[in-house]
Amino acid sequence: MTYQQTLDYLFARLPMYQRVGAAAYKADLDNTIKIAEHLGRPQLKLKCVHVAGTNGKGSSSHMIAAVLQEAGYKTGLYTSPHLNDFRERIKINGKMIPKKNVVDFVEHNKEFFETISPSFFEWTVGLALDYFAKEEVDVAVIEVGLGGRLDSTNIITPKTCLITNISMDHMNLLGDSIRKISFEKAGIIKARVPVVISQYQSVSAPVFNAVAKENKAPIEYADKNYKVIESKTIKGAFHVSVLNRGTGETSIYELDLTGKYQVKNLLGVLNTVENLKKAGFIIEEEHVKNALKKVVSLTGLKGRWQKLGDKPLIIADTGHNEDGIRQVVENINELKPSTLHLVLGTVNDKDIASILKELPKNAAYYFVKASIPRALHEDELKKQASAFGLKGQSFPTVEKGIKAAKKAAAKTDLIFIGGSTFVVGDALEVFGATE
Repeated sequence: MTYQQTLDYLFARLPMYQRVGAAAYKADLDNTIKIAEHLGRPQLKLKCVHVAGTNGKGSSSHMIAAVLQEAGYKTGLYTSPHLNDFRERIKINGKMIPKKNVVDFVEHNKEFFETISPSFFEWTVGLALDYFAKEEVDVAVIEVGLGGRLDSTNIITPKTCLITNISMDHMNLLGDSIRKISFEKAGIIKARVPVVISQYQSVSAPVFNAVAKENKAPIEYADKNYKVIESKTIKGAFHVSVLNRGTGETSIYELDLTGKYQVKNLLGVLNTVENLKKAGFIIEEEHVKNALKKVVSLTGLKGRWQKLGDKPLIIADTGHNEDGIRQVVENINELKPSTLHLVLGTVNDKDIASILKELPKNAAYYFVKASIPRALHEDELKKQASAFGLKGQSFPTVEKGIKAAKKAAAKTDLIFIGGSTFVVGDALEVFGATE
C-alpha cells in the first residue's frame, strides 16, 4: 500500500477518537499490552518523560523535548492529536516519522491488529514506541492522549512525570468533577518515580498527594518552587522573569511560544528539567534558555497562539475547553484590537455552554464547521451562541469563515481562529502553514 492507502485502511478499520469521539475510547490497557508484547516490549528499552494534564501538556511536552534536543540528546516526541499530517504525532529531533516506516509497520502487523481490533490510538502508541526503540533514541517525551490511568501511553515507566493544569474536559469519559478528573490524570504516577504538578490547585492537590504517597513517589508543585516575577512580549518574543525559590536566583527566559498561558507551563517544564538532571541527564541552564527561544523550529509545534497574518493580525490557537478559552480571551484582551473577528468552531461532544459563556459579546462571529465527522454543525453552533449574546454568520467550512472575516476586517483589527484543534488544523491548510 501507499502511505495514503495505509491511512485510509486505518481510518476505515480502526475507530479514531479524533473523528468519532467517545466510541473510539478504550477504557483499559489490554490491547496496548498485547501490542507491546507482540512488538517485543519496546517500552522497556526507552527512557521516558510522561506528560499528562488538561491544558498545557502539548506545549510542555514540546518544550521539554526542545530542551533535551538542545542538550544533545536524540529525542523522541509522541503527541496527539495531529493538526494536518498523522506523522506529526511521532517525531525524533523534530523530524516526523518517515512515511515508509508507517507503511512498513502496518503491513508487518496488520494481520495481528485484525485479531484484536485496536483503536487508532492504541496502534499509534505501539508504532511510536517501536519506532523510538528501533531508532535508539536517548529519551522519549510521551504525551498522554486522554486521562492517564487508562491511557494507552500508560504502559511506560518514565524517569519523571509532569501533570499540567487540571480543568473540566472530557467529562463523559473522565468524570464530572475536578477531583475525579485529577484521579484519572494521577494514574500516570508510578512507584518511586518523581512527579511534578505544574500548578497547585486546592481541589486536585489532595488527590495527587494521596496517589504519590501510595506509590512512594516524590511530588513537587512547580509554582511552589518557582515564582513568575514579570512577563511581557518584546519584539514578538515572550520574556518571563522567574524566581527560583530554592536558590533565590532570578532568571529571564525568552519564549517563542507567546501565549500568556505559557507562564504556567514554563514553571512545570523548569521543575521537570531539574528532575531529569537528578536522573542523570546533563542539561545546562544555557541549553534551557536556548531551547525555549526556538521550540517551534526545534520540534515543529504548531497551533499555540500562532500568527498566520498581519494587517489584520490573524492568530490561531487550539484552546478548546473552558479554561483554555478563558486563557485565550485574556491574550486577546491584551492586544486591544479595534474590532475582534472570531472564527469559531467546536466538536459535538463538548460542553459548549461552558466555552460560549467565556467569549466576548463585542465581537463579530463567524461560526464554522471543521472537516471531521465530530464537528458541530455551524448553524447549531450559531443557535447556541446566540443564547449567550454572541452574534454572527455561519459558514459550512473554516475556509469560507476565514475569507468572510478577512473581507470584513480592517488593518487594525484582530482575526482569531479557534474553538477546536480541528478548526486550527483546517486554518493551517488555508494559510499553507502545514509544514
